[in-house]
Amino acid sequence: MNARTPVAIAAALLALGTAVSAQQRDNMSAEERARVQAERERAYQEEMAMVNPLEPLNSVWIDELTWIEVRDAIAGGKTTAIVPTGGIEQNGPYLATGKHNYVLQSACDAIARRLGNALCTPVLKLVPEGDPENIRYPGTLSLRQETFQLVLTDVSNSLKSQGFTDVILIGDSGGNQRGLQATADVLNTAWAGTGATAYYIPEYYNYGDVLEYMENELGYVETVDDGYHDDFYITSLMMLTNPTSVRYHQRVQAGGGLETINGLSITPINQALEVGKRLLEFRVEATVSAIHAAMAERETGR
Repeated sequence: MNARTPVAIAAALLALGTAVSAQQRDNMSAEERARVQAERERAYQEEMAMVNPLEPLNSVWIDELTWIEVRDAIAGGKTTAIVPTGGIEQNGPYLATGKHNYVLQSACDAIARRLGNALCTPVLKLVPEGDPENIRYPGTLSLRQETFQLVLTDVSNSLKSQGFTDVILIGDSGGNQRGLQATADVLNTAWAGTGATAYYIPEYYNYGDVLEYMENELGYVETVDDGYHDDFYITSLMMLTNPTSVRYHQRVQAGGGLETINGLSITPINQALEVGKRLLEFRVEATVSAIHAAMAERETGR
């Protein structure tokens, strides 16, 4: 017979950071299980009351923060979580397959900071790109729509369980939009009466408006179509996160027109980055305005 007391069992489990296995549960009496659960709950509440002895990191990305920093951010009013979805697909010969993910690194950060009460989950990089069994371009990775929506649902429910009351779903790729809308609808049905709301914000995916703004307001007009899954506005937005993602230095060194896209040069780098900043600001403003409008409409309808 095992001589350990239930408290000793609980302490051992807590020290190992493991959950009680089915076999361990079977070997415990109901009283022992209750004691173990009570001890775990006590230890959890004690840990949750821990005061952060460190200066919190200045970041809006949940995966960059400690759990204590996330806890304190929620307690301080940051109860909006943004779930950004990108993709991994062919984007012409010079752009990284994670094109949309690079754009979102800058975009979600800026949107969350502009809102002032929001954090970003890690970019969901795996999204629907087509039939997973018939993806021809090397490097393209695809999820089925139902898988994508289940992942979004699980992530959103995790956020809700921790105290986030508003979950914002945005997508930088066209194939994401249907699943984002469907997931928001399902979540809002399930969350009815709980005080939590999911929002699909289609205004974020506004590349048509971005192109028009770039041409009419910034004066950058693409004069030809190189036939690639790429545009000058996408390239400039990616460069804000990392110029290597568009192989900037390699293209400049190679020359021969490779440093252009659709008739526009991506050099000098400072000029391209300035265009990217202006385009990012345009998108952030449109998205934040749409989020505020969606929240106001939801509040009015309650």
